[in-house]
Amino acid sequence: MWTVCVPGWGAALAAGALLLYGSLDVAYFARMMYTVARARYFRKKACILETTEVNSWCLLNDIDTLLYHMNNARYLRELDFARADFYERTGLYANIRAAGGAVVQAAATIRYRRYLKPFTRFKITSKAVYWDEKTLFMEHEFVGPGGFVHAVAVCRQRVIDTSAAAIAELLLQLHCAGTCQPTPAKMPPELELWVQSNEISSAKLRAPQMPQSILHTSHNIGCGEMVPSLNTE
Repeated sequence: MWTVCVPGWGAALAAGALLLYGSLDVAYFARMMYTVARARYFRKKACILETTEVNSWCLLNDIDTLLYHMNNARYLRELDFARADFYERTGLYANIRAAGGAVVQAAATIRYRRYLKPFTRFKITSKAVYWDEKTLFMEHEFVGPGGFVHAVAVCRQRVIDTSAAAIAELLLQLHCAGTCQPTPAKMPPELELWVQSNEISSAKLRAPQMPQSILHTSHNIGCGEMVPSLNTE
């Protein structure tokens, strides 16, 4: 019989590699670093009102157990790379951080229209559709061969410790110089209905902790959150 001799350092290296692969999504972090570096140093800067694009493939590690289309959860994962590209090219993330703020994903919804088959090349378009003091709303489309939109996602980015509107206006002055399309002055109706559904969900989750008298007199502040009114009867 054949005997394979593996040096001690080789075995330790192989075990370390297996442990790293099993406990950390190496491909995700490597691709994220590549996406950020490419957007920051090699891609053209964009206005916050422009639509950006990133390209991707549906590979074998993206498909579900049925083996014939991309797993539904992978769509939301792909949005991380699309947002990173948008953040870097528009300067959104850098300016939020420079102002002492941060940005987090507050909500997301996605509508699937047609599945993506394995080894299909597609692109994700990203655009800011509305913003206010606390929130930036983005719309993403998964566009396959022939220009067909396979899925549409809407994401709500909550900006913390600074003004989302002030950052957006600053970016318009820095990168657009009045050449872009008009700033969205009103929330699109479909987005407004989605925000209302988030408010209803928030009210249901908070209901057990609030007295009924307070819930009946609640009012909205900003987008997507509800707080009890202090003027109770």
